[in-house]
Amino acid sequence: MTEATDAGLLVADAHLQREGGAARPTVDVAVGILINDQQQFLLTSRPPGKVYEGYWEFPGGKLEAGETVAQALSRELEEELGLKIGDVQWWREQWVDYPHALVRLNFCKVLSWQGDLEMREGQQSAWQTLPVQVQPVLPGTVPVLAWLAQERGFVGETHSA
Repeated sequence: MTEATDAGLLVADAHLQREGGAARPTVDVAVGILINDQQQFLLTSRPPGKVYEGYWEFPGGKLEAGETVAQALSRELEEELGLKIGDVQWWREQWVDYPHALVRLNFCKVLSWQGDLEMREGQQSAWQTLPVQVQPVLPGTVPVLAWLAQERGFVGETHSA
């Protein structure tokens, strides 16, 4: 389902045609890796009606004009989950070529927040450890699970294929 290229671009569903062709614009996305006191991380399912509906991912959303990654992440997590986040620590970037969009994922660690989780878009949530128990996992989430495994010294599969 997913292939990595030499340039660090992850190609999801490579057998499918790319919408918009080679000249399509990049979509910048802020992604939050919320880590709780038990060192679990939050995954949410893609909401009904969205591309890759039901796939599990780290929460976040598109940057709006003029927004920084931190501002977009703060707005998105409040809109989608009802959380007011504290400090945002930019962590890593991953480019993903999905059939519907070329996406630059800006992953940030979020260690503090206020509020209770509210699934405002009909999605589901699950606090996870490695290996994750939810599936299917969105292709852009797979590298993050590997990075977390590396950081934590985890050996083994990070998710079910």
